[in-house]
Amino acid sequence: MDRFQELVDLVQTFKGDFDKFYLKQNKSAGVRLRKHMAQLKRKAQEIRNEVQDIKAKMGDDAGKGPETPTA
Repeated sequence: MDRFQELVDLVQTFKGDFDKFYLKQNKSAGVRLRKHMAQLKRKAQEIRNEVQDIKAKMGDDAGKGPETPTA
């Protein structure tokens, strides 16, 4: 759940720039907002890659079950 909280925290950090750009039409806030969105995109890609790596490791272990003793 740490990754989820990272995303939530990241989005909350640029809420002010969202408001300034969309409500007050502040162009400088739009520039900052674009930077924030690029940062969000990088974080999302990082999480996607991590999920893919974890899934691959799960796939490697999926075929292995508990060993049964042979008689």
